[in-house]
Amino acid sequence: MMNSRSCITAYRRFSYSQSFFVKSTRALRGYTTFNATEHAERTKRLLDAKSNAGLSYDSLASKIGVTNTYAAQLLLGQAKLTPEIAVKLRDAIPTITEQDLQDMQTVFPMRSYDAEILKEPNVYRTYEAITHYGEAIKTIINEQCGDGIMSAIDFYCDVGTTTGNNGEKRVVITFNGKFLPHVVQKIEDNTAKSPRD
Repeated sequence: MMNSRSCITAYRRFSYSQSFFVKSTRALRGYTTFNATEHAERTKRLLDAKSNAGLSYDSLASKIGVTNTYAAQLLLGQAKLTPEIAVKLRDAIPTITEQDLQDMQTVFPMRSYDAEILKEPNVYRTYEAITHYGEAIKTIINEQCGDGIMSAIDFYCDVGTTTGNNGEKRVVITFNGKFLPHVVQKIEDNTAKSPRD
C-alpha cells in the first residue's frame, strides 16, 4: 500500500515521462522526412537484439570496427550504417532483421536531440563540464592550432575508464576532431559572388 507521499511522487514521475513523450513527439512531427514512431520502434528492436546477443558497446565496437560511441550512435539512429559495416553488424548481432539493416543504410539520420535530455544528470554533468571549461578549451585550441574550430563531423569520440590514485573508477571521454581554420574571405577565392543589380 502506497502512502500519499509515495502516490504524489509516482504521479509526478508518470507526468514527467508523459510530458517528455508528448514534447518529443511534437518536436519530431515537424520533420516531414522523418518518422519518429518508426525510429523509436526500430531503436528498441536494435537495443533488444544487442542485449540478447550479450554484447557491451565495447565488444560490439570491436566486432564492427568502430568506436564505442559510434556503435551506440548506429543503434540509436544517430549515424548512417554503411554496407561494409552492415555485414559485420549482421554477424555480430544475428537477430537484427534484414529490414532494419536495410533501413539503417537508407534512412538518413535526423541528428538532433530533445532539450529534455539535459535534465538527465549524466548528460547534464557532461554538458556542464564542456560549458564550464569551454573558454579554456577554446583558448588552448587557438594557441595550439590557430583561429578555427574542432570539427564534429570529421570526428571520433570514445568513452573509457581508468583507475584513480585511490582505486576509484574514473570516466575518460576522448574527443578527436579535425581542426578547421576560419578562412580569409579573399575576393579571388570567392567562386560564387552574389549578383549586383
